[in-house]
Amino acid sequence: MRLVHSVAELRQALAGEDRTALVPTMGNLHAGHIALVERAQTAGCPVVASIFVNPLQFGPGEDLQHYPRTLAADCAQLENAGCDIVFAPDVTEVYPEPQTFQVQPPLADELCGAFRPGHFAGVCTVVLKLFEMVRPRYAVFGKKDYQQLFLLKAMTRQFNLDIELLECETLRAEDDLALSSRNGYLSSAERAEAPRLYAELKRVADALRSGTSNFAELEAASTDRLKQHGWQVDYLSVRSRNTLLPPTAADQEWVVLAAARLGATRLIDNIETGRATAQKPWP
Repeated sequence: MRLVHSVAELRQALAGEDRTALVPTMGNLHAGHIALVERAQTAGCPVVASIFVNPLQFGPGEDLQHYPRTLAADCAQLENAGCDIVFAPDVTEVYPEPQTFQVQPPLADELCGAFRPGHFAGVCTVVLKLFEMVRPRYAVFGKKDYQQLFLLKAMTRQFNLDIELLECETLRAEDDLALSSRNGYLSSAERAEAPRLYAELKRVADALRSGTSNFAELEAASTDRLKQHGWQVDYLSVRSRNTLLPPTAADQEWVVLAAARLGATRLIDNIETGRATAQKPWP
């Protein structure tokens, strides 16, 4: 495995390769990230994992300065997983001048965007820059960040990028907590409570699957139960899987998404559900 820090080094390392698979990360890797690398390997071409803590997607008061930087440990995991190249640029490599041009995605003020202003503009902008730096044929993203994946798929399509986005199912602990770098911030008591978030999503999904259609009532009941157990709920929402907007009567495929805090730790999760027998392709 080769570690590079500049675009020039990266291009040299990829000389002669016309197909690569990119796994963008912010480091502090866990088994969920390694699953993305394994998914990338199925494309049958060299795998590049990027490690870059992107300041553009952090808002005021968020954990940019305290976000763990664990490059040596991350590289060890990636090497063990068979990753070919780690691209770990510094901020000046990615942003050599102030980034006054940014991607402004739709739905940026919905769901997580309502609580993290500018977040998805920062995500889409840095991913577009990484796409140009790495020039992959494939890029792999996890479905835990459902809204992010939805927007990146739309961005890739609308900008006619010759990149196929591969999705990876959310990897979970034995108690169904979605793996996340931020799980390490949880106290032992909070960690024991954390699986309740997915349990509530599953409760809503099961109700939808059985024919219940009062979305607002389901959302409110699950939100109340979380609050009774000490959660600060940003949102718990049923959305159309085709549009990520509130569902209409015509929708038969839904995703239930939530973001909520235990103490100082913000967790997100989602679950897909629906009555349809066949899934439609995402936008």
